[in-house]
Amino acid sequence: MAELELSVLARQCLDRRIPDKETLTSEVEAWQRSRNAQSSPVDWRFTTQDARIKLKRLYPSIPD
Repeated sequence: MAELELSVLARQCLDRRIPDKETLTSEVEAWQRSRNAQSSPVDWRFTTQDARIKLKRLYPSIPD
């Protein structure tokens, strides 16, 4: 989820040259306030069951 938010920040706020650190800080803070007010939910399409099937080789099986 953090990666999604960083991607949105890059597209919506950091898509131009910002002259100094103070401007960057104020721009990101303004973007953050706006983004938090929107409360955009994440629509997860990769279910736990899908993950268990697709990523099975990455997790060891524990015998009973």
